[in-house]
Formats: sequence, C-alpha cells, structure tokens
Amino acid sequence: MLHTLNTYFPVRYTVFGLSLFGLLLSLFTWMAFGLGGGWVLLCGALSALGLYDVLQNKRSLLRNYPIIGRIRYMLEYVRPEIRQYFLESDSEATPFSRAQRSLVYQRAKGDSDKHPFGTQLNVYAEGYEWMNHAMLPTQLASHDFRVTIGAGCAQPYSASVFNISAMSFGALSANAILALNAGAKRGGFAHDTGEGSISKHHWQNGGDLIWEIGSGYFGCRNADGSFSADKFITNARDPQVKMIELKLSQGAKPGHGGMLPGAKVTPEIAAARGVPVGVDCVSPAAHSAFSTPVEMMQFIERLRELSGGKPTGFKLCIGHPWEWFGMVKAMLQTGITPDFIVVDGAEGGTGAAPLEFTDHVGSPLQEGLLLVHNTLRGAGLRGRITVGCAGKVTSAFDIARLMALGADWCNAARGFMFALGCIQSQHCHTDACPTGVATQDPNRQKALVVPDKADRVHNFHEQTLHALKELVQAAGLQHPSEITAHHIVRRTADRKVLSLAQLILTQLPEGALLKDDLSSLPLIYQHSWPLASASHFTLLNQ
Repeated sequence: MLHTLNTYFPVRYTVFGLSLFGLLLSLFTWMAFGLGGGWVLLCGALSALGLYDVLQNKRSLLRNYPIIGRIRYMLEYVRPEIRQYFLESDSEATPFSRAQRSLVYQRAKGDSDKHPFGTQLNVYAEGYEWMNHAMLPTQLASHDFRVTIGAGCAQPYSASVFNISAMSFGALSANAILALNAGAKRGGFAHDTGEGSISKHHWQNGGDLIWEIGSGYFGCRNADGSFSADKFITNARDPQVKMIELKLSQGAKPGHGGMLPGAKVTPEIAAARGVPVGVDCVSPAAHSAFSTPVEMMQFIERLRELSGGKPTGFKLCIGHPWEWFGMVKAMLQTGITPDFIVVDGAEGGTGAAPLEFTDHVGSPLQEGLLLVHNTLRGAGLRGRITVGCAGKVTSAFDIARLMALGADWCNAARGFMFALGCIQSQHCHTDACPTGVATQDPNRQKALVVPDKADRVHNFHEQTLHALKELVQAAGLQHPSEITAHHIVRRTADRKVLSLAQLILTQLPEGALLKDDLSSLPLIYQHSWPLASASHFTLLNQ
C-alpha cells in the first residue's frame, strides 16, 4: 500500500502536499470562523511555489522535489560566503567535484564562465600545472576542431576533438539519452552508446553514434550470448552509426563483469540489448569471440568488413603491460591495425562498482595514455592509429593537457552528465536519481525536459571548445593537435618547475621497439616487451 501511495504521490512531494492540505484547512477555518487569514496566505504562497516548481522545465531537481529542492539553490546562491566554512577543508572534493562541476553548469546554462580576483588555485602548490603562452598569439576563425578517424576506411569519420563518452541506456534514462543525442546532433559531435547497445532513443534525434560492443554483444548477440554477424550488420550499416568500438575494459571497473538484475530489464532495455525481459542480463568479464591477441585483431577486421568499412577500434584501461604489448605484436604480425584506440583511465566513473575496483584497479589515464602513445610510436604504428581518451575530462585545459600527452581527441561522460543536471547525489544504483538522469523510474525521469537539456549539452560542448580555441590562440598555434608536452608546465614536490616533456618520456623514438637492442628504453619495455606474445595474453615464460 505504501508503494502504491508513493507511486501516485511520492514522498518527495510531502512538503508540497502539506502546503495544499494546509491551504484547504486554513481556507475552511477562515471562511467558517474568520480565523487563520495569515495561514491562508502562507500556505497559498507555498502551494503556488510548489505548483510552479512542478510545472517549470528548467530545473529537474525542482520538478522531482518541489519546494524542498530550493534549499539546494539557496546554498548555491550564497556559496562564495559558505565555501570558507564548508568546502575549503574538503581537499578531495574541492578541486574537481565542486569547482569543475560549477564550471560545467555555467557553460551548459550559457552563463559567463569568467571569474574575478584571478586564479582560484594555489599556484605554489605541488602538482599545479599551467600552459605557456606565446608573444604572438594566433587568431583562429573557428573552434570546430576535428580529427579524421579511419582515413584508410571506405567510410572515414571526421570527429570533433570532444565527444560524449560511453554511457548506456539502462544506466541513463530514456530522456537523458534523448537529450545527449539531440545535443550531439546540434553540435556536430559524436555520442558513444555504451555497451548497452543502440536503443530507440539513440535513433530518434539523428546524432552521430559510436556503437560500443562489450563482452555481452548486446544488440548483436545470439540467444546463447555469442556474437551474431547478421544482427551486427543490421545496426552497424545504418548511416547514423559512424564508428564501431570494441570494449575490452572500462576504467571504473576493469576486469570486472556486470549484471543488470532481471527486475530492471524492462521491455525497452530488452529490445535494445536483445535479451529476454525480466531475466538477469550478464556482461561477462571477458570476450567469447576471441582469446588471443591475433584473434582479437582478426575480429576487429571482421567487424570493419561487416560494417561496410566504418572506422573500427577498441577501448581499454591499461592493465598488465605485456597484454597490451601482445596486442601491438599481433598488429605487427597480422598487418591488421585498429583505426582507433580509446584509452580509459582508472579515474573514470560508473553507476556502481566495488570500491576496491574504483580505487585500486587499472592504470590512471596519464600513465595509460603515455604507454599506448609511446608503444605505438616504438612499433612504427602511431601514424596509422588515432588515439582517444577518457577520464574526468571536463575543461578545455583537460583536453589541451591530454592532447599534449599524445591523445588525438577526448571523450567525457561526467561533464555531459553535469550538463544534463546531475548533482552527484550518488544514487545512480538505487534508481532514485533526483534529477532524472540515471533512473528508469518513469516519474523521476519526466523531470528531465529533453529540449532544455539538449540545449545545455550543446552549450557545454560549444563553450568548452571555444575555451580550447582561446588556449590554442594564446599558445600561438593553429590546432590543439600542435600542443606538445613542452607547452604544459608543472610544479613538482621539490619546488622545481618542469615541463611535462622534462618530467615524462612522452616520445619514444619511432620504431625503437623494432630494434634488437632495447637497453636505452624505459624498464617497462626492457622487461615486458620481450615477454609479450601475439599468440596469447600471458607471459612467454608462463
């Protein structure tokens, strides 16, 4: 009975409901006895405010939490005054979760992102980074920076340098998917489907799609969970699908499979994934279509052919270095190369994962990106493969820094979720998202008004690239691809000031791994490269 009551009048509407009840009671008392006129005004005002909150379409939180949701906006309004007391002591949350989220909100809403009184960071703190500028800044006509992926394919794709990272329908609501794709369509950038495959909501607005295929082969699977070429062709050859991304692992929980409980497998989710309604939907920890690096390259080539020649690559979070080296050796042995590789950092987010995995499994983005970039250079393959990356990318400086370390483009999930209105309530796994972003509850997700949030997704992308353009101009360059590790400077623990080029070996000599003598290379190559095999993922001596 309580569940039924909560369905028709959710508990979160309690204050609104009490206001309406108080209004009726005070009206009766006033009309019958001439008492309680002040209560009529008070309850009437609260009722009108609650009604406005429910009907407005700009703030999802207020639609789901009328009246009481305004407490958050009151605190947000006075945040400069309360930050000293509530935020400055929170050293972990302050640098990213509040400051960066605030930046995304401003850009998504189209507000000014300009701040008074100079830098908000301690420029003398360990790890502080900045970008060197030029005496002769450039003037660029456009901020629509793009990179061609799959130049040798029948259907190459000209991608924005900033795109929506993998987030599945099921993890996100239907309205969130609709808004993301509509924003991508308007801004001319790509929307990664996540491993939950392509739902009807991905198709509806026509935005460019990167179809991610995980170990569950959702959208292209047989009844036993194995890969289905026929079902793959149906989706892959649709013009809206621009690239095919084979997911090996994700940064938030690499090496860990997943399961969507049957209770959450709705008809819509079942249709998108090709699984039975109401039955546990399992994502295995490993793929069944291949078991060796060579077989993996052959599978990638098969996907490319089945798609009609669309750019095909894979996404991974770096784990055992010899497994990654084995993939590169398989590329050299077979002559088959992916068109792109997306490096996912361990700092990436997810709706739910074991704490040990989110905190202690997988390589952080910087280390993973450097290893991939340098290994491809050392194997003489870097020019044939474009490299993307993802992992807490929210600002133009994040993009510039990662491109300086070897990335050709960047993806973001968290930033675009903030643009949708996510407030990091961390209720993603409970189906009780307060803003309708990460829930399948039809009542909660109605709060997310698609046209409004699509505008915010577009605004966030647009203003972030505009800020990137200003950074590129300040550095005296023509394109962010020209940013190198010499442009980014960091203050180290011993108070030294060094460029990333001095701190990190970002450029392994071209073809260095093809030589017999590896003694001049970093230890990771000296130790693990000779032990890696294209024939299996384990070490040669095991």
